[in-house]
Amino acid sequence: MIFIIATMKTTPANREALIEATRLCIDETRKEPGCVSYDFYQSISDRQAFVFVERWINKNELERHFASPHLAVWREASKSLIVEKNVEIITPEEIELL
Repeated sequence: MIFIIATMKTTPANREALIEATRLCIDETRKEPGCVSYDFYQSISDRQAFVFVERWINKNELERHFASPHLAVWREASKSLIVEKNVEIITPEEIELL
């Protein structure tokens, strides 16, 4: 099992746009065969902070997700909306930071 914890911050002006850009990506990602779970949360203490919590069956399926068209669309749409980002890939062997 592979876990992804991706935290990000946006600005008050871009908060709603980030949420909207994320909706299609979530819907499409959840259809991927290697996706066990794919959730997006907003912090209750900081309305501009969000986190993706993902579970994938293996690294190959995660790599397939990274190359998916809907993720490319989300990356393009969100790149001007995100001001801070941290991604951790957690496997049984290691924690990789992107």
